[in-house]
Amino acid sequence: MPGDNSKEWEKYEETIDKFIQIIAKNMNLYGITSSVGRLYGVLYFSDQPMTLDDMRDALEMSKTSMSTGVRALSDMRMVEPTYKKGIRKDLYQSEEDWYKSFTSLFGNRWRKHTESNIEETEETIEELEELYEKTSDEELRNKIQHDMDRLIYAKNYYTWLMKFIRVIESGEIFNYIPKNE
Repeated sequence: MPGDNSKEWEKYEETIDKFIQIIAKNMNLYGITSSVGRLYGVLYFSDQPMTLDDMRDALEMSKTSMSTGVRALSDMRMVEPTYKKGIRKDLYQSEEDWYKSFTSLFGNRWRKHTESNIEETEETIEELEELYEKTSDEELRNKIQHDMDRLIYAKNYYTWLMKFIRVIESGEIFNYIPKNE
């Protein structure tokens, strides 16, 4: 920190730290722990790529935690490895395009859950169809039919949701809702 302006530098760091906490809190909405969110925030505001040691020092967390966090962010395409001549350690930098990060993160998270929901819906329909064929209880058959109609509705919804996810993942969403740049 430059000498005469140390209070201003402190204020600057406090302001950025506050925003990093907001990033961490918001990333929690996507199932990302706040420590990984803070890691992303630190990388985002870093002017240079960082090593795991740099991250550990900045966040006062273990190198193992940093490694796990970087791997998670890398899997979500929010952090990428980079290279700098003369530095042997692995370096990482944040993905600067938040639109790209969101579409990747949203797509990955929602796709897994939606595919699982479709599969569960199909299995439930199959089991109910078998029970429907076996039972002679008319009241139960009516109940099964009513519930199968609900399940077909649910499956149609999940199928639609998969189309929506594809629109997001492909970037086609920006044809309908342009980026603010």
